[in-house]
Amino acid sequence: MKFYVPPQLKRLAIAFAVFIVLFLVLRKFLVPDSFGQYGHYRGDSLADNALPEIHYAGQQACLDCHQDIEDLKAKDVHARIHCETCHGPGQKHVLSGEASDILKPDSREFCGNCHGKNAAKKPGTIVQVQLSEHNTDKKCIECHNPHQPWEMKE
Repeated sequence: MKFYVPPQLKRLAIAFAVFIVLFLVLRKFLVPDSFGQYGHYRGDSLADNALPEIHYAGQQACLDCHQDIEDLKAKDVHARIHCETCHGPGQKHVLSGEASDILKPDSREFCGNCHGKNAAKKPGTIVQVQLSEHNTDKKCIECHNPHQPWEMKE
């Protein structure tokens, strides 16, 4: 018994076969050899992620020289925020000791990242300010010192 296959199915089968071959060839060139080494991951990514230099020094490195500021900050609303959150990566500063090697944030936009008015923030968790209306001619640090102790509300 002869089986009849319509011509459009033959063409579809050929197109499907070409697609599969093209897919396998592209996969061979585009998927790294280490893919799947540790499950659905590229195994070489572990070594790649270990290559970049570490730029953060960690909170303890800050405390080694600036315990006085930490003592002030411990009584402050910013007590749980680590230094490098605002001052950026501190490794270069720790190695050199130069004040110019650490970020000194003083722009309204920087403070606004946390304190800018945002309807998505839960009211009362953080002081929010409408930057376009609040002391627009001054930098935040002219009136507010983030290291100055303020009463913490528990």
